[in-house]
Parts: sequence; structure tokens; C-alpha cells
Amino acid sequence: MAGQVRPITLVGTPVLHRACRPVQEFDAALAELADDMFASMYAAEGVGLAGNQIGVDLRIFVYDCPDEDGERHKGTVVNPVLELPDLADRRLDDSEEGCLSVPGPHARVARPDHATVRGFDVKGNPVMVEGTGLLARCLQHETDHLEGKVYIDRLSARARKKVLKEYEELRASGE
Repeated sequence: MAGQVRPITLVGTPVLHRACRPVQEFDAALAELADDMFASMYAAEGVGLAGNQIGVDLRIFVYDCPDEDGERHKGTVVNPVLELPDLADRRLDDSEEGCLSVPGPHARVARPDHATVRGFDVKGNPVMVEGTGLLARCLQHETDHLEGKVYIDRLSARARKKVLKEYEELRASGE
């Protein structure tokens, strides 16, 4: 796969903490951005990456992630809309979660164990991705990014403070 590795935007950078703009142009530049996002995600050893995680204020994310059965799913979603099960049908998965924009620490985040995202591919064709297990978490996590939320925003104040302290300690030690 082509693509240039771009630096990952870290927590505290303004572009990570505001909603991204919808993609208007489905052109070669968008396809190139997706290639760069895949290259950046693989270089950082992630399973998903949102546009603002490389400093681009656009509603696009890429993923290469297994579902609960271990089946790998890979793709790009532009202008995603997240759909979650109704509250009566929702089961929460309280697993560990981390983020390339908060490298190092992880924390438990309860999220629905099933998610669907509808949007478009880089050519403007409609796509729908249904996910279970880690893929469901990934779809929710990346859509959150495009809304200006980082996973630590879903934590209690105490847990968030602990994660940020660990993150700062790791940065200070040069890891």
C-alpha cells in the first residue's frame, strides 16, 4: 500500500477536541489521504485511525481490525454515521481501550458490543460496516474522534486523571 506516514496528533492538540468537517470532495486527494492514514496507522501499530489523529479536520477514518470471531475487517469510512442497538437490546463490553493519540496507558471503557457505521468509501460509494467485539469498539472509538471526543472523555474524572498522569510520565521518560 502506498501512502506517507504522518505524525500522530496527541491529546491536547485542538484538532482532536472539536468536531471534524464533513468531506465534500471525493477525489484523488481524499484517496491519497486514506493511503496516508493507513500507512500512519500501521506504522503506529493501531487498528483504526481518524483524520484528526493526523491533524486533518475531515470526517474520515480507516480501520484494519478483527471482530469477536477473529475475522479481520479493513476499510475506509467517510462521513460516518454511527448506529447502536436500542437500549433494550444493548449489551455492554467493559474492555480495556487505548488510543494512538494517548500512547501508552489503557483504561476500561464500557461500550455496546455491536455497532454499525454507515457512510461512504473514498469514491463516494455507500458503505455499511457492522462490527462486534473489537471491531464494534473500533467503529465507536473512531467515530468519537470525528466528534471531537477522545476515549478518556468517557472516563470518570479520577480514571481520566490517572490515564493522563501515566501518559505524561511516559512522555517525560522518553518512552
